[in-house]
Amino acid sequence: MNVFLTGGTGFIGRHLSELLFEQGDSVTIATRNPDKYAAQARDNGRDTRVQFIPLESDLSLHMKECDVVVNLAGENLFGKRWTSSVKKRLYDSRMQTTRSLVDALKRLDKKPDVFLSGSAVGYYGDCGSEKLTEKRGAGNDFLARMCSDWENAALDAESLGIRVVLSRTGVTLGRGGGALATLLPVFKAFIGGSVGSGTQYFPWIHIDDVCESMVFAIRNKDFSGPFNATAPKPVTMNEFAKALGDVISRPSLFRVPEFALNLVLGNDAASMITNSHRAIPERLRENGFDFRYDDIGQALSQILKS
Repeated sequence: MNVFLTGGTGFIGRHLSELLFEQGDSVTIATRNPDKYAAQARDNGRDTRVQFIPLESDLSLHMKECDVVVNLAGENLFGKRWTSSVKKRLYDSRMQTTRSLVDALKRLDKKPDVFLSGSAVGYYGDCGSEKLTEKRGAGNDFLARMCSDWENAALDAESLGIRVVLSRTGVTLGRGGGALATLLPVFKAFIGGSVGSGTQYFPWIHIDDVCESMVFAIRNKDFSGPFNATAPKPVTMNEFAKALGDVISRPSLFRVPEFALNLVLGNDAASMITNSHRAIPERLRENGFDFRYDDIGQALSQILKS
């Protein structure tokens, strides 16, 4: 396949690119720093199957021969208070790129077969212990509204006869980034522990399963619409904290109360951790996708001990 990818230099995008390379696919990555990443690709011997182009260019010129468009672009949600200006950046970074891609698709004589666009389980809002399948509607908080608008912008490509797939991704665990990059230093300093009430559900997924589920959805011609990219066995925050502590041989003794997290991050940003998302990957399982990692302890051991 010829794959056109935005967000290809981010945590998930890098791993997805690696998987596509391994499967013999060619990738064009739209990024704000094409020269930087092109030099890295040359150093790694992959410059013959990857091309980096400016995100601000006429994207349609680089999409003419692509079979698949994957949209993972968006400013990182973690590590900052969500002030009004930050919320606008978070929202615009997703909406503007998605709309630009759909506009570029409209200008193509030969359309790609499929458009996969990112989303997140934050789409559902805070739902307690309710099992969340793809049939559940959107929540009402900022993150839920942003995800809903993001998905609707991508779905505009359906009017062009393109199959649209929406990946509602959970908290992605892997080496080199993601949630563990933030959590590990705290646990290794013996001050790690559960966050918030501890009873909220933590919708985790291993990075390998995220990427393989995306490729599965792309290659399955009968697959369209949203799917939960989450492990089939969601755990509570208490269970996650214990599993992580066990794997790195550190106790999970100290709880970070919700009010303290709100003071540091603000209510909206803290909600990514304190809200409960018991998301179930119903559509992936119904379509025969096999997860490599369905146990949180197994997943953390593979990531941290391999």
